[in-house]
Amino acid sequence: MNNEDLDALLTALYVKIDDELEVERWMGCPPQLSDAELVTLAVAQSLLGFHSEARWLRYARKHLAAMFPYLPQQSGYNKRLKAALPLVKKEIRLLAADSDFWFDNHWIVDSTPVECGRSRSTVKRSSMAGWAGYGYCASHSRLFWGLRLYLVCTPTGMPILWALANPKMDEREVLQALLDVDEDLVADRPGLLLISDKGFASKEFERDLAMRGIDLLRPAFKREKKRKGESLLKSVRQLIESVNDTLKGQLDLEQHGGRTFEGVAVRVAQRILAMAAAIWRNHKTGAPTMRSLIAFDH
Repeated sequence: MNNEDLDALLTALYVKIDDELEVERWMGCPPQLSDAELVTLAVAQSLLGFHSEARWLRYARKHLAAMFPYLPQQSGYNKRLKAALPLVKKEIRLLAADSDFWFDNHWIVDSTPVECGRSRSTVKRSSMAGWAGYGYCASHSRLFWGLRLYLVCTPTGMPILWALANPKMDEREVLQALLDVDEDLVADRPGLLLISDKGFASKEFERDLAMRGIDLLRPAFKREKKRKGESLLKSVRQLIESVNDTLKGQLDLEQHGGRTFEGVAVRVAQRILAMAAAIWRNHKTGAPTMRSLIAFDH
């Protein structure tokens, strides 16, 4: 592999993570693959489009040995990656906070299906029963079994808040829970504008947002009066779809391969971190398109 842009991103990301972990070193004998190396390796896997951990580790041993002198076997990699979920989530927030987009007071919220199984036998024997469920995927016009990814991001696509939830849960309840967990984040952004689709429409929900100091911009229903700022929503909708397309079309969210609670969660987080890392790096280097992955995906 000879991709200077990807090498530069991985090096910068490793240094960023390693600096943050300076005060959180392992007790006793440190692992041969450090946590910073592990997370950086996971980002490289997502950017280069490897769904199979076995194929990825074979590729990494051949092409990335200079950056990662020690690589575990597949079972060890999976085990370490699942255990690193809190760190991956922390790094998503860290990269967002290290960019100008962190201070943006315009947020976009949307949800997208994360399918976890299709056959009836898979659903019946899955360890995710009770967490995953059936929902409707509008883009494919069919039912799916799995979860929904709720993503709150800036107009550039930088992730701010995210969660996985049962598709039967009310979208507004999930968003309210996200805002409750990070209420200080909202309080630090006076005049916050939240842009959504019709699925988040509710007078009670909008009153709750208003009490938090948030204005909701969404399309009006047919019998509603035209809402303020509605003329801007067409271009914003295209922006939302493009963020989902980055996760699904370029980072292969639908091919996550997770079969357990921890497995699905960390693989989704891995892809969100890869997108955040690309935006962060493009911002730092002055690239014309913030969410472009072209420089890093080969």
